[in-house]
Amino acid sequence: MSEPIQIPVTVLTGYLGAGKTTLLNRILTEQHGKRYAVVVNEFGEIGIDNDLVVDADEEVFEMNNGCVCCTVRGDLIRIVGGLMKRKGGFDGIIVETTGLADPGPVAQTFFVDDEVKARTKLDSVTTVVDAKHVLLRLADSREAVEQIAFADQIVLNKTDLVTEAELVEVERRIRRLNPLAPIHRAQNSDVPLDAILGRGAFDLQRITELDPEFLNPAHGEAGHVHDEHCEHDHDPHDHDHHDHDHHGHDDHDHGHGGHAHEDQSIKGVALTLDRPVDGVKVTRWLNEVLQAQGPDILRAKGIIDVQGEDRRLVFQAVHMILDGELQREWKDGERRWSRLVFIGRNLDEAQLRKGFEATAA
Repeated sequence: MSEPIQIPVTVLTGYLGAGKTTLLNRILTEQHGKRYAVVVNEFGEIGIDNDLVVDADEEVFEMNNGCVCCTVRGDLIRIVGGLMKRKGGFDGIIVETTGLADPGPVAQTFFVDDEVKARTKLDSVTTVVDAKHVLLRLADSREAVEQIAFADQIVLNKTDLVTEAELVEVERRIRRLNPLAPIHRAQNSDVPLDAILGRGAFDLQRITELDPEFLNPAHGEAGHVHDEHCEHDHDPHDHDHHDHDHHGHDDHDHGHGGHAHEDQSIKGVALTLDRPVDGVKVTRWLNEVLQAQGPDILRAKGIIDVQGEDRRLVFQAVHMILDGELQREWKDGERRWSRLVFIGRNLDEAQLRKGFEATAA
């Protein structure tokens, strides 16, 4: 039984002016030898040079590097369905969200429609961040905060406009909102396309094989020794080497003229369990948590060791939509344990841990 080939989809998000359009134009014009379909919300922003367009029907523009650009004037599911019918297929689909949007509903599209789900797979939610202005954005924009917390990977753009010390501070703030997403530094959105497209950043099985520490929230902070509670909102005892208490950048604890930062309440909570869990109980518990706190839980991911099951249960959640499947078998000699991460606002770590541990078989 041959499964239909699923085309990887990248949901591209980022605040206005962060550099999304520059990145999209590179995908549409560079001679990268791949065939991508780019779905944009507004053509106004993207400014496509007519010389680059081979043929254009109402919604779809074929570029002379073989890529295709189309605009969402209607329903994303219909657009993706139309792309699937085009000859030659694609190496990937990139769906741009508007700068002010929460990427959640766009990502959910690839879970909810059966036909779309059969033909595509979510490869990543990739957020482009402007290194120079992001701290201001985080102070005044809930969308900017959510785009970062939601991301599977982050392109930190315009790094040439700030100092190394400022970059370190920006990365620290990003980490606090999203302990999992790798950060790619860039100037003019010059990140190599193969570093961000078709990476399977949404594919936990692949990531955890490449990097077994992936679901450890301390992930990716070199030289920074974490205890497991490090992702709590700013621990007063946490004098790490960035020495951020004395920077003056981090008004987090003082608020701005009485208004607290938007990201005050967003954090990552990591849970682990060394005993197998009861499959029915853990599914019920996850569903209950997502139903009760779905709007506040931006993302959840995990790999679960289910009693009596040779394969690993891998799940992803986007707000209230849960998608899980049994993936490859546990290998001989591999440590069998469960690990999951919730990223969201107002998460009660003790309550989540207690609930998860109660699912042990």
